[in-house]
Amino acid sequence: MRVQELQAAAEAVLFACGEPLEISRIAEALELDVEYTTLLLDKLAAELDERGSGLCLLKLDDRYQLCTRAQYADMIRSVLEVKKNTPLSSAAFEVLAVVAYNQPVTKSYIDQVRGVDCSGVIGTLCQRGLIEEKGRLELPGRPLLYGTTPEFLKCFCISSLSELPELPDRGNEPEKLELELPDNPPAAEESRPDEQDAYEGVPEDGDDLFSVDVE
Repeated sequence: MRVQELQAAAEAVLFACGEPLEISRIAEALELDVEYTTLLLDKLAAELDERGSGLCLLKLDDRYQLCTRAQYADMIRSVLEVKKNTPLSSAAFEVLAVVAYNQPVTKSYIDQVRGVDCSGVIGTLCQRGLIEEKGRLELPGRPLLYGTTPEFLKCFCISSLSELPELPDRGNEPEKLELELPDNPPAAEESRPDEQDAYEGVPEDGDDLFSVDVE
């Protein structure tokens, strides 16, 4: 089969599937090795861009998906009568950030980072297809592990998790207050009650807060 025919076959497979498809499965369908199939798909993506097609080929980690271009979303919605998704809440973005940067993670880990129960938010993100179960942790109770999905990569217009923005540099945080004690403290019998209370009220080191900007 010629290159043009193989490329057309790959396009047909991706169109029929609709969902992100692993490169290994595409290669198997075309009876090619993964390396050659990757080059074939890269060529297909470039040709779609060159001819200004309404379709584009997205690479999502080790998966590929044939999609319509974002600028035609409103017209497609009007034809299909699809309503726009409700924007994610700030709490959902926070949970999504915790999962994206620390995956795979358990619900208890997410709860600990945010300081509140996140059951509802996790359920919403799973329904949206942005996170999914990634197995279980081998500990008592075998808690579920969560990680991001190809849909997460597509929504944030990245092809892999390595493209996530770096977390803020914690080295620029203000220094914590340190208590300076005199080199020669007074003997116990010489100290007065007001001197003993002199250092009361000095704040203790608090827990570091987790924060990340999601654009």
